[in-house]
Amino acid sequence: MFGQSMVSFAALSGPTHVLESANPAFFATIGEDRVRMGAPVAEWMPELAGQGFIDLLDQVYRTGEPYIGRGARVVLGTGAQAREGFFDFIYEPRRDSTGNVIGIRSIGVETTQVKQAQRLMAEHRALLEQIARQAPLSEVLDGMARSIETIAPQEVLASVLLADSDGAHLRHGAAPSLPDFYNQAIDGIATGEGVGSCGTAAHRREPVIAADIATDPFWADFRDLAEQAGLAACWSMPILARDGALLGTFAMYHRSPRTPQDTDLGLIQIFANTAALAIERHHIEQEKAAAEARAQAAHDALAKAMQAEKKLRAEAEQRAAAAAELNAQMRAAAAAQAGAQRPEHCQLGGSRGCAQPAEIKVADSWGDAAWGCTNHVEEALLNVRSVFIASEELGGLTAYRNR
Repeated sequence: MFGQSMVSFAALSGPTHVLESANPAFFATIGEDRVRMGAPVAEWMPELAGQGFIDLLDQVYRTGEPYIGRGARVVLGTGAQAREGFFDFIYEPRRDSTGNVIGIRSIGVETTQVKQAQRLMAEHRALLEQIARQAPLSEVLDGMARSIETIAPQEVLASVLLADSDGAHLRHGAAPSLPDFYNQAIDGIATGEGVGSCGTAAHRREPVIAADIATDPFWADFRDLAEQAGLAACWSMPILARDGALLGTFAMYHRSPRTPQDTDLGLIQIFANTAALAIERHHIEQEKAAAEARAQAAHDALAKAMQAEKKLRAEAEQRAAAAAELNAQMRAAAAAQAGAQRPEHCQLGGSRGCAQPAEIKVADSWGDAAWGCTNHVEEALLNVRSVFIASEELGGLTAYRNR
């Protein structure tokens, strides 16, 4: 069920919590190089002990009661490889056919991205609402490109390329004034040294100026395409996230060879920074939506587990009530037979009868009682369900056992 789920799942067995099975999401969360099947969790995740999670596993195994955690902070890994994460999770007992706890089932979803998105959104909400106005990214970038084409003192054609998640390729973002055939041709170009102005800028993480495409070595593979589109110069600026990650590139094309002035470079920088805010907002919204979907899936799973727990608790209460009622019936039966006259001989000898003196009275929960000798009373206690000693003279079963 959890094979392709984003919710992480692991089955642990025994009091040392040996990893028995896990789904791909669990391996991705913990790190495939760390997880060791068939080994106790504490051996390959020793950092959990100091954070109380091994104690929680021990508690669930010992008590048989599930544990639910929400927004729990976890430090995964140690040293330079350590990272902080937040999780919603449940530890629930695994039981055998007789009801004994044999292990623990762990189900969780990482909410770290949600928390990070919330922090980033809180820090930049006002600026993003002012600049992007919560419009789709394509509309935001298209509007920015048209705006800078209007602001620029000389004719300029703006273009935005967006980086793939691996940072190895650039995809079309916006270029309202460039020919469609040109946009289609450069959509998906690789990032690398000498791959035009944009591919090289993305690779270097720094501006690349091609003042004359006709002679620039970086444009050797794209020179004919640029000539067909009527482009003679290209200044490209990488669009970087606050952490330095590549988000894309912003380029300004010209119809004639040109070297940028300070005002040109200022416009490029302003647009690159603004585009970075818009692109990061878009990424945050995507991550938030995905994280919320995963969180909802985990919430549904936890709700089902809680419903199952409630049902088991109600059944246990019903069994306790039934046991109390049976005990009351047995006490009432014993009281009802307390005044019966003792016969002279044992009444438990069956059809053959028994000549031994009647010494002990026994009764059952249905109200029947009889007097018997020591041997036949012992047989009745062993072979007849719910029979108990009802002899007040002997002080009950405890006194009889200690004779």
